[in-house]
Amino acid sequence: MINESLVKPDRVYTVSEVTRLVKLEVENAFPLVWVEGEISNFRSYPSGHIYFTLKDEQCQLQAVMWRSNARLLKFALKDGLKVICRGRLSVYEARGQYQLMADLIEPKGKGALQLAFEELKEKLKAEGLFDPKHKKPLPLFPKKVGIVTSPRGAAIIDILRTLERRFARLHILIYPAKVQGEGAADEIVEGIDFLGRQPDIDVLIVGRGGGSIEDLWAFNEENVARAIFRSPIPVISAVGHEVDYTIADFVADIRASTPSVAAEIVIKEEQALVDRIDGLARRLGASMRDFLKSQRQCVSDLSGHRSFQNFRVALYTLEQRLDELEQRARDVFRRKRMQLAESRASVMLFEEKLSSTVRGLLQNLKAHWDKLSLELHNLSPLNILKKGYTLCWQDDLRLIRKVEEVDPEKEVTVSFYKGAFTCGVRQIDPKTRLEERLTKEKK
Repeated sequence: MINESLVKPDRVYTVSEVTRLVKLEVENAFPLVWVEGEISNFRSYPSGHIYFTLKDEQCQLQAVMWRSNARLLKFALKDGLKVICRGRLSVYEARGQYQLMADLIEPKGKGALQLAFEELKEKLKAEGLFDPKHKKPLPLFPKKVGIVTSPRGAAIIDILRTLERRFARLHILIYPAKVQGEGAADEIVEGIDFLGRQPDIDVLIVGRGGGSIEDLWAFNEENVARAIFRSPIPVISAVGHEVDYTIADFVADIRASTPSVAAEIVIKEEQALVDRIDGLARRLGASMRDFLKSQRQCVSDLSGHRSFQNFRVALYTLEQRLDELEQRARDVFRRKRMQLAESRASVMLFEEKLSSTVRGLLQNLKAHWDKLSLELHNLSPLNILKKGYTLCWQDDLRLIRKVEEVDPEKEVTVSFYKGAFTCGVRQIDPKTRLEERLTKEKK
């Protein structure tokens, strides 16, 4: 009931004022309340807030859960789900509508964790993460084992004790991770991914000791399940005790009921193979002994037979023939060696004659080459220029061979053996010959 001291009968209130008074009274009257009902009109927004209606056979109540609380839900809300909500009543002033602001929601009948477990299990099963065709076989002779668990937990102690007791020659690499509480799932995922990237690890053991469903919940998280599924190397799930099952158990390539059983599984195949090899070796040895015994008796019987004695005589005859052939081979080899020595002397004489002939031929060719080089040098234009002759060039570097090629309006270049000069052409006389000019100069 609204506090009468807050309401003045002779005052006219606005809608907002009345609504605010009602909100204040409702929140004071119901600071915390548990409400049971069935969810309908469920809506989830990108903001992370969720809105729904709680109803029973006669009435309904609007409800809201803000993002900070909604993200902590372990199961999915949906229409038709019967739940128990904890929260406080308030009034949404924009509509004048009272509503429940829930901070905790529990499914009625089943615990939230159990419901979340079943929902995730069905989801991953539908995606094929539990399909046997994806299970990877364990290596026959593992040499290096990776373990993702708490370094201070009982699980690592059980695993190491089991391996020590079985005298397993294994290299153990431990990735320390939290196995319960906030952040445990993320550390487990990091460990699986890190060890999965190492090229020399043969198998992974992921697990912890026993506990409540809350203690084991990190191994029911979706990100852990997907990390196990994408691991390139086989994963053994070893979580809790015999009766404990987690999502990791269904996704892993092999489930071990306890951590110590996981260690036994790692070395079981190798030990089984060793035992089988030992058994086969014993059977093979016995069979060989029996076979050799029977064969020895057979040889003894044959050695006394007349046919075998005749064969021995024939064998001695063949040995004598072999000695004769060996002696003949020695004689043939001796003759061939003498012939080879004679042939080597002939070859050396021929080489000496050929070398002398080639040297004489080369000397004649060199003399002819020197003669030709001298004649070529005498005919060289540079050698002629040494005697005082010159060459005339046009400005475009064309050689002037006759006076008609000279342009009186352009310059020409005169080249000596050493040096050159450029001059202008003042007069061209195509008729005067060199001998006539020399004659005039002498007179």
